Amino acid sequence: MKRTFQYIILVIFMFSNLSLFAQTSQVEPEFINREITDSIYSETLDAYRHFWVKLPDNFNPKSKTKYPVVYLLDGFSLKSSLETVYDNYWGHYMPHMILVGISNRSNRTRDLTTSKVEMRRGGVMNTETGGAEMFTSFIENELITHIDKNYPTRTYRTLIGHSYAGLFTINVLLNHSHLFTNYIAIDPSLDWDNQKLLKQAKETLKTKKLEGKGLFVALAAEQLHMQDASVTIENLMEDTSEFSLFSRSIVEFSQLASSETQNELNFHWKVYPEDLHGTIPLPAMRDGLVTLFKWYQFKSPQTYNNPKTTIDELKALLHNQEIIYSQNFGYNVPPMIEELFNGYGYMNLQMGQPEKAFLFFSMAIKYYPESANAYDAMADYYISKSDTINAIDYLEKAYKISGNSYHKEKLDDLKK
Repeated sequence: MKRTFQYIILVIFMFSNLSLFAQTSQVEPEFINREITDSIYSETLDAYRHFWVKLPDNFNPKSKTKYPVVYLLDGFSLKSSLETVYDNYWGHYMPHMILVGISNRSNRTRDLTTSKVEMRRGGVMNTETGGAEMFTSFIENELITHIDKNYPTRTYRTLIGHSYAGLFTINVLLNHSHLFTNYIAIDPSLDWDNQKLLKQAKETLKTKKLEGKGLFVALAAEQLHMQDASVTIENLMEDTSEFSLFSRSIVEFSQLASSETQNELNFHWKVYPEDLHGTIPLPAMRDGLVTLFKWYQFKSPQTYNNPKTTIDELKALLHNQEIIYSQNFGYNVPPMIEELFNGYGYMNLQMGQPEKAFLFFSMAIKYYPESANAYDAMADYYISKSDTINAIDYLEKAYKISGNSYHKEKLDDLKK
């Protein structure tokens, strides 16, 4: 009974708070600055552009591991929203990724809008507009090039934009789809310039092949009409006034994208009835990333957790998971993140199933051979078997990689 209780608590702990588990079970080899604020001079924009980069918790400069990248427009104002979502959902719902936030504090309207206009919503535009193509060129030829050169990136990229940046995001999908795999457009300003981009989409989505691309669109529906509270999502499309054009444009685009299935776009959209334009980024980032990475979500955790599951069944599950990941990413990917390999290994040790523990620990070493934690975990397995010789061997490998005092002290104690 005691073992069953411990098992249930451990499983709940692993999947409800995986980030905390990883932090407490892994040993930092050295201080690593995982968050960098920087800038580059853009020849295209003739100005410096600021950005920040956040590396994953498992980043190790000595490792050859490369990561998918999320690019966030309005990156400084929306930074906390993306970090909150990512920190809570990596592991089971999405992979370790590098996050990049792009500043749009300067010339925001110019850089994110897709065409030049002089009037908007009955007023004169007193700022420059229509620079989206130039800003796209900066992202493609300067920023992405810089990030790929200086950080361990994969070409699997996600772009997130809100409002004008949502308009920009959809424009990139329609006209530069090679740049990103996933697109999340939050309350996109598709009413811009008399729905010019929406009109283009009606033709582009009929012919452009978007296989392997994903788009999530979010609409904040608390104020569908700027002056009339009686306008709801049910009767929105009956209204023809300028005051509902913003929301009607998003609904029309979403209905269009949903119907044009021949382009093979992985499209999803969601209406948020309780959110405003200013509050929607946080829930939409969560839903967008979880939805577009649905294929990544860990399959059959109950089977992994069941003490009756055989080793052959576990091997089959891991093999299938690896196939799913590799097919969707387009490159070879381990079937589990390292934290899960170690977590399941220790769970099975606690459950009195050492053969399964050995399976998970050995696979962690196979897929993460540069990780000191993987060898340290295997050393714990041999310690549990009272096999001091093998435990010392694996601890020496861990210490050779990490060089830190934790492994040295543990090794010295074991040798005594």
